[in-house]
Amino acid sequence: MSDPLIMDLNPDTPTPSDSGFAPEQRAGVLVETLPYIQRFAGQVVVVKVGGHAMDDGDLAARFAEDVVLMHSVGIRPVVVHGGGPQIGALMERLGIQPEFREGLRVTDAATLEVARMVLVGKVNRDIVSGINVHGPLAVGLSGEDAGLITASARNPELGYVGDVEAINPAIVERLLVENLIPVVSTIGADPTGQSYNINADTAAAALATALDAERILYLTDVEGLLADTDDPDSRISSLDSTALEDLIADGTVSGGMIPKARACIDAVAGGVASAHMVDGRVPHVVLLELFTDAGIGTMVRPADPTVAAGLPTVEDGP
Repeated sequence: MSDPLIMDLNPDTPTPSDSGFAPEQRAGVLVETLPYIQRFAGQVVVVKVGGHAMDDGDLAARFAEDVVLMHSVGIRPVVVHGGGPQIGALMERLGIQPEFREGLRVTDAATLEVARMVLVGKVNRDIVSGINVHGPLAVGLSGEDAGLITASARNPELGYVGDVEAINPAIVERLLVENLIPVVSTIGADPTGQSYNINADTAAAALATALDAERILYLTDVEGLLADTDDPDSRISSLDSTALEDLIADGTVSGGMIPKARACIDAVAGGVASAHMVDGRVPHVVLLELFTDAGIGTMVRPADPTVAAGLPTVEDGP
């Protein structure tokens, strides 16, 4: 059954009565979204997508609908994506044996070539085409384009794994002025033109900061941060960045969630009003997090009380 929040973009979609929701129920949901739409209209919202949201065709289509709906109500979405599993899959098909050091993929010249092929030539194009089913809206970019992401080597032992040195958001800002939707793959380059593969969570936070984004959303393969990893009902709906640092320090946040958590901390420290970790396996999760009173993920707020004053928690609404 479809979520009652969604006004499907397909004109052949059944009417509300056919879908099992009475007109007054649909109207009530739409009224709930109004203050959120008013608040976010004209604001940049960065969405970092990965995991199941890219691998599952139906979820990818729902994600594209979310982005187009945001755009249609005046929000200025910017999509950032990674593609680690897709890179690994192509390396396996090509017979390239991956090497990891301390959990990080060593990126030699051959691996970098595969990463560029997958991120720029495959994943980016798939997201762009999915959005453009609904109109000529999305434009694909690499961090190499127009000096968007200047990178440097993280560690010589890791090869061409890069860190963000600087963001030049001019090309993204120009596309936003033209009422287009930028879709960014996180390959950056140093001043000599050498390319680097950059962690997409980190790059998304840096781009959100440079764009003065209102919010950043990370689509993950978990429901959000859990106070008890063995208890799915222990989701933390809202916390500030200091509390999140404490959860990292005491081991509550671990493994693959650490880069996302640190990226959220970096984003709000850089001026983004709030950062959100949500379950990308849930259809239309972006709209559910942005446009409903409860929200369904974890929201990270700035630690500085003078910044956080007046900022809503998930429970407080807009």
